[in-house]
Amino acid sequence: MDTPTTVTLVRRSGYQFAIDFGLGTPPLLSDEPPPLGDSHGPTPKHLLLAAVANCLSASLTFALTKFKQDPGALTTVARATVGRNEANRLRVQRIEVDIRLERPGTAYEHLERVLGQFEEFCTVSMSVRQGIPIDVRVIGGDGQVLKG
Repeated sequence: MDTPTTVTLVRRSGYQFAIDFGLGTPPLLSDEPPPLGDSHGPTPKHLLLAAVANCLSASLTFALTKFKQDPGALTTVARATVGRNEANRLRVQRIEVDIRLERPGTAYEHLERVLGQFEEFCTVSMSVRQGIPIDVRVIGGDGQVLKG
């Protein structure tokens, strides 16, 4: 069993929280936009998107290197659709993630196998996906959609 992952949040003022990841790095400041906060940091929605996008990007990197492929530069964009639920509360209803490879798909060996398994390596997106649909597209450096 893995050691539990812990973060500590300390409220600074208003809706600003200092987030300590316990890694010896400076805390990250989160905030809400006006009228609640002052937009002095990412919102919890941004942090959720960053966690999903980062994990998927790292998983694709892992899958490519597993097949001895150089992932090169990856550019990942994640978008959240937010709407109201039946109780009229705002909820993240869907996440869309686009991962753009540096090179065209034909430049990677075993790409079909890589694309068929990389999402399974992502702890965060596979966990979040149990409650929020996540659509993932992988796009080659030439703009061709390779997955999704």
